[in-house]
Amino acid sequence: MSDPGNVDAPGLLPDDHPGPTPHTVDELRRALGRFATGVTLVTCRDAAGAPVGLTANSFNALSLTPPLVLWSLRSASLSAQSFAAASHFAVNVLSEGQVNLSRRFATPQRTKFDEGEWRDGLGGAPVLAGCVAVFECRLRSHQAEGDHVLFIGEILRLQESGLAPLVYQGGQYRGVGDPL
Repeated sequence: MSDPGNVDAPGLLPDDHPGPTPHTVDELRRALGRFATGVTLVTCRDAAGAPVGLTANSFNALSLTPPLVLWSLRSASLSAQSFAAASHFAVNVLSEGQVNLSRRFATPQRTKFDEGEWRDGLGGAPVLAGCVAVFECRLRSHQAEGDHVLFIGEILRLQESGLAPLVYQGGQYRGVGDPL
């Protein structure tokens, strides 16, 4: 095993090394799109108590002990300030039957929450019925990285169902096929 401080080891670069960069943003977006992800609606309440939500596929597990998750949001998003100021957020992992809600929450509109069956979760974060899983989280931290803000939440409550998840890959919504 090589020493992590050894910059001559294959695949290891010093922190100040620029490394390879993609030729264009479109090439990077296309290559990243090859990775299949689940689809979520991340929700919170703004300072006035109004529900805020958006579609995100940038959701990941971070730690089991303590139970932490992370997701990211474009810094220029109109929702970024609301999520940064919120004490809690919910990650609603969508099922195959919720593709229309995913499309609805991916666009800026005031009536996003007019569809779906919603209840208030911890800290008032809206929780959607019929999801594959829901993670109700306390915001632990957020930080700007590149053109996004990373949000880290501590899972305080979760629920799950046996429904099939909605998947996004190659610019298309997809279902999950038979196990391999």
